[in-house]
Amino acid sequence: MEAFLAAAAADDDPPRLALVPGGGVRVDAAFLDAVPSLRCVVTVSAGLNHIDLPECARRGVAVANAAGVYSSDVADHAVALVIDVLRRVSGKRVGIVGLGSIGSAVARRLEAFGCVVSYHSRGRKHDVSYCYHPAVRDLAACSDVLVVACALTAETRHVVDRRVLDALGSGGVVVNVARGPNVDEGELVRALAEGRLAGAGLDVFEDEPDVPAELMAMDNVVLTPHWAAFTPESIADLDHLVAGNLEAFFAGAPLLTPVVVSD
Repeated sequence: MEAFLAAAAADDDPPRLALVPGGGVRVDAAFLDAVPSLRCVVTVSAGLNHIDLPECARRGVAVANAAGVYSSDVADHAVALVIDVLRRVSGKRVGIVGLGSIGSAVARRLEAFGCVVSYHSRGRKHDVSYCYHPAVRDLAACSDVLVVACALTAETRHVVDRRVLDALGSGGVVVNVARGPNVDEGELVRALAEGRLAGAGLDVFEDEPDVPAELMAMDNVVLTPHWAAFTPESIADLDHLVAGNLEAFFAGAPLLTPVVVSD
């Protein structure tokens, strides 16, 4: 792919190449070295763990993502997993890891079921009344259900580890609609097999498309093949957003959903 893009970039005068990658394309320093004329990356995912944002910023490469396109459908799917695993939801204490657009949408939906919502995020959200926990382990300790809806970063890889699972306890349920590596899958399998966890609802896995055989054999686990975001409505919205970002880039206008690198 790098050779193809470099050849295409060589024909640009001036070079203004744009790239639309999915999560399977790693945009890192080596990739950017191979495509020196790259000036814009428009990713079709909401997650950005496949893009080296500081390196893009250093080289003057603008980045846009899918922003909130998938939020409603992923939130619907998360709630469906909670219901499917638990069968009965009303009054449950739900802890949400990551109160971004998806996590917030999950919270609103579960409030309608009478659930008590708490959350962990990079910082306290001052525009919500939910109880905030600075540590995921503390959030798990006061939750019946832990919904993982955070971005995958170096800090959030295995953010749900054995200590968190043990704090959630033998009556607890984990639902993951974020990224597989947010949860230590090996520890999750062991907790389920040993009865230290009541159940799980998973749309994502650590080594996709491979799924541990142990999970496939458990009747207290609901699995879906990373399809929470892919509804006809979200795909149509994505098409419009990608086209709008590309049009803006080539017109020299601001991107519709620019990603800003935090200091």
